[in-house]
Amino acid sequence: MLEVHDLHVRFGGIDALRGVSLRAEPGQIVAVLGRNGAGKSTLLRTVSGLVPPWRGRVEWDGRPISGHAPGAITRLGIVHVPEGRRILAELSVRENLMLGGYGRRRERDARIEQTLEMFPVLRERLDTSGAALSGGQQQMLAISRALVAGPKLLMIDELSLGLAPIIVEELAQRLEQLRREGIGVLLVEQEYPLALRLADYVYVLQKGRVRFEGAPEAARDVLMSSYLGHRTAGGLARG
Repeated sequence: MLEVHDLHVRFGGIDALRGVSLRAEPGQIVAVLGRNGAGKSTLLRTVSGLVPPWRGRVEWDGRPISGHAPGAITRLGIVHVPEGRRILAELSVRENLMLGGYGRRRERDARIEQTLEMFPVLRERLDTSGAALSGGQQQMLAISRALVAGPKLLMIDELSLGLAPIIVEELAQRLEQLRREGIGVLLVEQEYPLALRLADYVYVLQKGRVRFEGAPEAARDVLMSSYLGHRTAGGLARG
């Protein structure tokens, strides 16, 4: 289980996160929603060790991991798929997948095979460079590379960004498959209708704070207020 307690992050005197607390469990999709600049990506980067917290703590299975190096956090089972995919474009699909299993050679080949069953289009393009893939295929590769690392919790920043609806739907089905297999997903997403459909639990960030947490069906009014700038009957509250 991932638990974030009263997390504060500052950049040059600006508070990017202000007292954020959340939790995510295996076999659960947790969505983190909000407008651009709300602190969503900063939250994932802090959990994965790329950004140090100013105050607060991150725990994994009850043990503090704040201050751990990103590689150590990945080895614990928390794997981050960043916004923009960040595949290595000059390397082939095969080489990108092999990098996902760096240090796990014994398990790597079996996990690569599992990801190719999940995304068969990548099997057809194993020797193709990442740069030659479509945007949807690059996102599939980024998720597959993360899965080769053997995550217990997969953190995905902007699953649907720039992708055609048919590709987004395929990716959504794969996240549902991961949930059934007991892998947790912490999903940052701008397209909140998609996230609400997938999520078991929702957090809405606004200006670095959690302004709502609760069931997806209770989050709609809050999101309308956050995105469109007016209050609705649901208010900004805990669900």
